[in-house]
Amino acid sequence: MAAFLQWRRFVFFDKETVKDAGDNGKNFVLPVGISACDSGRGHIVLGDMDGQIWFLTRSLQLSSFQAYKLRVTHLYQLKQHSILVTVGQDEQGINPLVKVWNLDKRDSGNPLCTRIFPAIPGNKPTEVSCLSVHENLNFMAIGFTDGSVVLTKGDITRDRHSKTLTLHEGTCPITGLAFRQQCKVTHLFVATLEKVHCYTLSVKEYPKLELDTHGCALRCSALTDPSQDSQFIVAGDECVYLYQPDERGPCFAFDGHKLLAHWHRGYLLLLTRDTKSPNKSEFGSRETSPSEKQILTIYDLDNKFIAYSASFDDIIDVLAEWGSFYILTRDGKMFVLQEKDTQTKLEMLFKKNLFVMAINLAKSQHLDSDGLSEIFRQYGDHLYVKGDHDGAIQQYIRTIRKLEPSYVIRKFLDAQRIHNLTAYLQALHRQSLANADHTTLLLNCYTKLKDSSKLEEFIKSSESEVHFDVEIAIKVLRQAGYHSHAVFLAERHQHHKWYLKIQLEDLKNYQEALRYIGRLPFDQAESNMKRYGKTLMHHVPDGTTLLLKGLCTDYQPSRDAMERDSLDRGPAVAKKANSEEFISVFANNPRELRAFLEHMIEVEPFSSQGVYDTLLELRLQDWAHEQDSERKKVLQGAALSLLRSDNTVFDKALVLCQMHNFKEGVLYLYEKGKLYQQIMHYHMQNEEYGKVVEACKRYGDQEVCLWEQALGYFARKEEDCKAYISQVLEHIDQNNLMPPLLVVQTLAHNSTATLSVIKDYLINKLQRESQQIEDDERKIRQYREETAHLRAEIQELRSSAKIFQKTKCSMCNSPLELPSVHFLCSHSFHQHCFESYAESEAECPTCTPENRKVMDMLRAQDQKRDLHDHFTRQLRCSNDGFSVVADYFGRGVFNKLTLVTDPPGSKVGAGSLEADLQRDLLIHTKRNT
Repeated sequence: MAAFLQWRRFVFFDKETVKDAGDNGKNFVLPVGISACDSGRGHIVLGDMDGQIWFLTRSLQLSSFQAYKLRVTHLYQLKQHSILVTVGQDEQGINPLVKVWNLDKRDSGNPLCTRIFPAIPGNKPTEVSCLSVHENLNFMAIGFTDGSVVLTKGDITRDRHSKTLTLHEGTCPITGLAFRQQCKVTHLFVATLEKVHCYTLSVKEYPKLELDTHGCALRCSALTDPSQDSQFIVAGDECVYLYQPDERGPCFAFDGHKLLAHWHRGYLLLLTRDTKSPNKSEFGSRETSPSEKQILTIYDLDNKFIAYSASFDDIIDVLAEWGSFYILTRDGKMFVLQEKDTQTKLEMLFKKNLFVMAINLAKSQHLDSDGLSEIFRQYGDHLYVKGDHDGAIQQYIRTIRKLEPSYVIRKFLDAQRIHNLTAYLQALHRQSLANADHTTLLLNCYTKLKDSSKLEEFIKSSESEVHFDVEIAIKVLRQAGYHSHAVFLAERHQHHKWYLKIQLEDLKNYQEALRYIGRLPFDQAESNMKRYGKTLMHHVPDGTTLLLKGLCTDYQPSRDAMERDSLDRGPAVAKKANSEEFISVFANNPRELRAFLEHMIEVEPFSSQGVYDTLLELRLQDWAHEQDSERKKVLQGAALSLLRSDNTVFDKALVLCQMHNFKEGVLYLYEKGKLYQQIMHYHMQNEEYGKVVEACKRYGDQEVCLWEQALGYFARKEEDCKAYISQVLEHIDQNNLMPPLLVVQTLAHNSTATLSVIKDYLINKLQRESQQIEDDERKIRQYREETAHLRAEIQELRSSAKIFQKTKCSMCNSPLELPSVHFLCSHSFHQHCFESYAESEAECPTCTPENRKVMDMLRAQDQKRDLHDHFTRQLRCSNDGFSVVADYFGRGVFNKLTLVTDPPGSKVGAGSLEADLQRDLLIHTKRNT
């Protein structure tokens, strides 16, 4: 039970007397003799003692029609339909009549009456005490002074579609009726002077439940709106009770004799007398003595305060319409209570520092979040000024998302209030509204308070509860010296960079860092080994080398047994890193580098050339520093095996071999690269005369200039090199590699080379030259004889007749038969053979190939003559004559056709004869270079 004496009183309504705007602002006057009233559908409905029903609009326009002949006793205006139900009398005596009016339809200018029926329970006439109609128009209940309740079920607007029955019988007058609709269940509350009952109308038998043995006076009951669960209010003289269909709910100790009870939009309106009223037997009496006052009180049951209270004289009724309360009095006046706006009410509460009440009021008025946040802020400021920092921070927490966090943080930066600041920052993180600065500040608060438990709770929250910037948290924890917490956070949220940075730079836990990298996915493991590989190699060389071997061959992240069981979803795709990129990691660890590289070429024979080059360098270093001859041979073979693998870069390998004076490797690479002159020069530099001659014999066929260079080399030596010179001269002589004069000039620089060294060479050379001269002279004589013979034949052909005596065909070798074809070259053919094989009628098929060769030579000679003219012209204009000459050497401009002509003194015929001779006597071409 709540005592209303403890409730605060406010004036949340403004009282005004309703003025008549059309009558110079005088007070509005109600019709005389009002006996019943109600409101709804945009008007106030009044019934008077003359049987008229009046309608009052918002503009204070009155209209009326005659509903009954005598008087109107009850009115019920439905809120969702333009239906008005009235009870009145058309004749003297106790004969109440119910009429249903459709206000949207007219009959001779008046509302249409759709139904009329007498309100009599059974056969005994009695007075109607109260009336209630269900908004769905399917139920209507009429209460009587004899304790009966008549229920009309069906369409209440028509006689044919409804039936009437007596629902309740008793001896105590009915004082209140109310329908309650919850989902598909319909209840009817029935209040008498002594009891409260509830009927369930959705069940066929209409079961009744007695809720209480306390009743109420007439018009002292009401039904709350659905926001209050549609409870039935019964206002007794001592208390106000609220009822559910199955039980009694809360009650409020509002003392005083109740004259009227209404409910509207969360407010309970009670009208009471100042003095004690007579006992309850005076059921129908509404008259008051002139000395009595009536007090109208408006209660807010949710927020537990009195919104308005004032005294009035003889109130007829209080109606709610157009967002205000209208108070009708017996003296014909009408007052309006207009509720103040929410902001005005809140400001009144703020002035009295009633922030809790203001918050509750704002929530009940459905104030937006911005408005609520402002109230929380003001409440927090009030508590902060009073020194209640714990209470203030709780209010500030409720402003999160609306109030700028810096407003609160500045107030609590003092060290003595750091625990309050911590609470606010925690709430900020829980709502995922914290930025990096907030996270930093919260962690600093934890460290200042040395609250390890809170710190651990913060960082070890579940994945779904993390509401902070993890990277910022790691930085702050690391800076504050909480390395273990920072490592935990980094590992949990997979901030690999920070985990490794703390382990290696702060904790110096190299083994754990190496283990962690081995558990990372390939891409992460590769990048972190590139970043921290040198550090790990310095402190954990063996483990680092092992990890790099796996990373560059067939990497699989290492996991614990439980992790492997939970994550085993099939074979993973193996990845490989580029081993050459990790060579720099082994900068100061040659032993580990050698093991790593040898592993790579063993597992991956097609590793990059950089791997082979580096391994070659290591092996050459070992070979150069090795003192044991047996071990040196082994290292030499290992180095040569790398060179022969063809996986090294030629230039790099050659430089490495030269740097370490690795003779076998240098010679192998020279030979591989076909650098034969370099091989010979290498032997020359080392004065290995036999190797020089051997190189000439081995590679002289590929580069003939080696012999010339060898001869020049030995010629410059002052030592006795006759044996080697003889070998070189012998090969030069056999292959005619140098002119004799050049040989003599080359050896003239050697003081030890005497004539005896080249004696045999010169004799052999002169003999071969003499033999060549004899052969050339013999050929000249032969060509001259052939030329003379040909000239004679030509002359004979031109000067004498030709007798054809051939008896066989030159083509098929069969006896000739007519017709036949004869040529001056003494070839004869059958005509059909000639036509079958001849390419031209003017040429002998047998001589055509040879004649064509001669003609081609002549044409080539003409073309070369033109080419020569162009060459001389281009040579004169060019700045680089040598390049022009070289180009034309390749194009054959210096090739010459040799013709055998008459010896000097012979006579030459006419010009035409000479041209024919050049064409016919061409017998030989020789290429001069």
